[in-house]
Amino acid sequence: MIPAIVTGRHPADEPFAVADWRRRVAEIYADVRRIGADDPASAHAVWVQRRDELLAEHPASPLDAAAKAAFEGLDIPHHDPAYRFECEVLPATAQRLDVSTGADGVVPFERIGTVVLGDLGTLAVWVIRGYGGGLFVPLKDALAGTPGGTYGGGRYLLDTIKGADLGMAQDKLVIDLNFAYNPSCAYDPAWTCPLATRANTLGVDVPVGERMRP
Repeated sequence: MIPAIVTGRHPADEPFAVADWRRRVAEIYADVRRIGADDPASAHAVWVQRRDELLAEHPASPLDAAAKAAFEGLDIPHHDPAYRFECEVLPATAQRLDVSTGADGVVPFERIGTVVLGDLGTLAVWVIRGYGGGLFVPLKDALAGTPGGTYGGGRYLLDTIKGADLGMAQDKLVIDLNFAYNPSCAYDPAWTCPLATRANTLGVDVPVGERMRP
């Protein structure tokens, strides 16, 4: 059982709730990797259902009480295999970003390579150099900020330090744009999130993954 949220405090300040949220996210992605090895579409359906449940019910959800009451599920299209890639991580010019994240202070990111997504373009692969490490691949596409499109600040594909990890296929990194999801700051600006830079921006529409409802 998760200890009760203290009235008046933001969910981000509730360590047991946040720890349980991350635990459940890690469990979801463990199932996604297991199922997705043979059936990516079924793995995606499981991800959508369980992400809906987390947002609607969990005490660390970025949705406030009113948003939870009105929540009818995320706007996520069915899995399209054309947007799933198994990528070799190619060398890239070294780059370091020091990102201010409010309560977490300045978090250093280092670019360790790039991945090519067919004709869509390329994305940088980052590693978080703070405690715990982790791969980080955000995504911003041409639908960002448009009505009914995607979140203006971009979405996340991988954030392994928080459990969002699609794994490897042999020695290649799985990059499936169908699993692009909104960071918590898309729902509540009290959360602070590192966002996609130019190195993680595609100049084309990416109509799969989580969309913003009108």
